[in-house]
Amino acid sequence: MLPQKRWTYLEADEDVVNELQKQLNIHPVLCKLLVLRNIKTFEDAKDFFRPSLDKLHDPFLMKDMEIAISRIETAIKNNEHILIYGDYDVDGTTAVSLVYSFFKEIYDKVAYYIPDRYTEGYGISFQGIDFAADNNVTLIIALDCGIKAHDKVDYANEKGIDFIICDHHLPGDTLPNAVAILDPKRNDCTYPFDELSGCGIGFKLIQAFASKNNVLTEKIYEQLDLVAVSIASDLVPINGENRILAKFGVDKVNTNPRAGFKALMSELKLTRILDITDLVFIIGPRINAAGRIAHGSEAVTLLIEEDYDKAIEKTKKVQQNNTDRKTLDKDITEEAFAMIDSNDVLINKKSTVLYQEHWHKGVIGIVASRLIEKYHRPTIILASANGKAVGSGRSVPGFDLHSAIDACSEHLVQFGGHKYAAGMTIELDKIDDFTNAFDKIVNDRILDEQLIPQIEVDAELELTDINEKFFNILEQMGPFGPGNMRPNFVTKDVYDTGYSKILNGNHLKLNILKDGQDPRNGVGFGMGNYMKIVQANETFDICYQLYANVWNGQTKIEFKLKDLR
Repeated sequence: MLPQKRWTYLEADEDVVNELQKQLNIHPVLCKLLVLRNIKTFEDAKDFFRPSLDKLHDPFLMKDMEIAISRIETAIKNNEHILIYGDYDVDGTTAVSLVYSFFKEIYDKVAYYIPDRYTEGYGISFQGIDFAADNNVTLIIALDCGIKAHDKVDYANEKGIDFIICDHHLPGDTLPNAVAILDPKRNDCTYPFDELSGCGIGFKLIQAFASKNNVLTEKIYEQLDLVAVSIASDLVPINGENRILAKFGVDKVNTNPRAGFKALMSELKLTRILDITDLVFIIGPRINAAGRIAHGSEAVTLLIEEDYDKAIEKTKKVQQNNTDRKTLDKDITEEAFAMIDSNDVLINKKSTVLYQEHWHKGVIGIVASRLIEKYHRPTIILASANGKAVGSGRSVPGFDLHSAIDACSEHLVQFGGHKYAAGMTIELDKIDDFTNAFDKIVNDRILDEQLIPQIEVDAELELTDINEKFFNILEQMGPFGPGNMRPNFVTKDVYDTGYSKILNGNHLKLNILKDGQDPRNGVGFGMGNYMKIVQANETFDICYQLYANVWNGQTKIEFKLKDLR
């Protein structure tokens, strides 16, 4: 039986689309895509298609920015030791690399600290503060963490250490007692854009410092490759200010990347132009692997390295970490699949909670995502650490995982996260209680359609609409990502030319026609089992995205299949 998917057609106001089409004189489907992205006027479209660094918001619009910059200036003036502190994931390590790289050029008493995933856990730790105190640090700049670290900040204050918190996570009811807290999600912050990554907040900090201290703007723009990797990897919306930062950051990755990225691309033999998707699936996981397998500081040492030959050597270690991560990921995923597929109770549940003592804590979040891809239901994977179970959860579109876990929190030591991803700690003897409670909450709250994978269709398209002009304008809508996803199109009533085939075991290579038009090519990865529909001598509908296929110097517009029926 072929997997079932829901096609949900997105609606846009036709009058607004028609009016925009008159102003822009481009294909109406392209105008619909713009309106779906809240681009409704000529001026909106001009800003969207021509993003400019001049359109970045004034960093001093962010609550506490003046206080933060003043405190850093005082620290530099008084020769204080400053510690740049950040989490061990991609967003945290890029943020630390960005702020450290910027300040070490103008000040020599600056160091960085990444907590150990296994001995310290996420965010600010008492151990990290003790390290700061032992090294005469009097100012910590925390990046991508700290917004709920009340007890840690109080502990630092007792030791005479001030905190500047740069975070993008949701605050609690009260804020830590820090000198300054930069977080656009604060209720009292009126900054115009509240979806920056943690590294993006770090960028706004150095942007503010540079503007007030006559540092050339080129010095801050040198850090945009880091910002782009953080935006891609942390899955923040690529609209508003993030889209500007992502676009120019991707440009820098391709034209003048820092030594660490250049070495990584060389090691991977990446010679083509990279896009956001490459940062998500190729660059990001290798930066992330350090914190999962070894220590997040290994990622920072690569990203701040200025000598290319030394960066090449550090890349080899990063690559090995990623190879080890992939092996663990594959083995645990296959074991989890087997546990579910061999158990009638597990396979028919609306949620998944699995625990094995020997599973590696560093990859359980990835494994949870793999299980979502196959079973499409809220999933929590647990492993053993320090005598307790630690878990990583992922959800399906529309289902609030954080709220569901909160409803079972009586069985937990602690938990945190957001709607679609969460982490938790459980006493070993409470795992069954939590599993049963979580399954009941999911059963009570989840809608049947949320258990069926959904594809949001932007527009119907005819094959004759797909030409070079259409595709070039479409590509200018990038960088694509959350909040600005690559559009999904549907074309109905196509049929096989007779030349469609299966490649490499299970990939579907389509060659199709419609109404006697020129044949079109596309590929459906892992969709070989759809060949029976293709060869049934009947018309079928395809859902797809458009891509450029570059081969031997020639570019052809082809489609990547999302579904077929």
